[in-house]
Amino acid sequence: MVTETGFIIRKYEIKDLEQMITIWNEVVSEGIAFPQEELLDAETGAEFFSSQSYCGVAVSGERVYGLYILHPNNVGRCGHICNASYAVSSDSRGKHIGEKLVLDCIKTAKAIGFTVLQFNAVVETNIHARHLYERIGFTQLGVIPNGFRMKDGHFENICPYYIEL
Repeated sequence: MVTETGFIIRKYEIKDLEQMITIWNEVVSEGIAFPQEELLDAETGAEFFSSQSYCGVAVSGERVYGLYILHPNNVGRCGHICNASYAVSSDSRGKHIGEKLVLDCIKTAKAIGFTVLQFNAVVETNIHARHLYERIGFTQLGVIPNGFRMKDGHFENICPYYIEL
């Protein structure tokens, strides 16, 4: 999908992995949005991204500006519900790349056969993400007090969200 800002959202390719790992690790290192604490290397990154149901990247030319991962949120009778995570390089934030990634993810999830997209742990203080999700039509399910341990050790509330596809 080509966006009006010139970015293309497409399925990731092996050539994208190094940049994807760098962007992913940047968000993990910030310690304010992703639950992961371990950084990816070339081997664990290739394994991680290939294990997803789908990975989309926002690219312009050969540069990857952001990415998303999409996978089942659970198994069996809840396997129709998916989960996703989004990462945009810090020098590219504020350019609506995240919004394009979320919208592409919604279309892709539906095409794969998922019927609900659920976010389990949106940090309450992540207001940009929360406003984006609400503007797109996600519904907040409540608040889980102290559900996320920030990098500095203090706890923040998390807000689960969902949207029917």
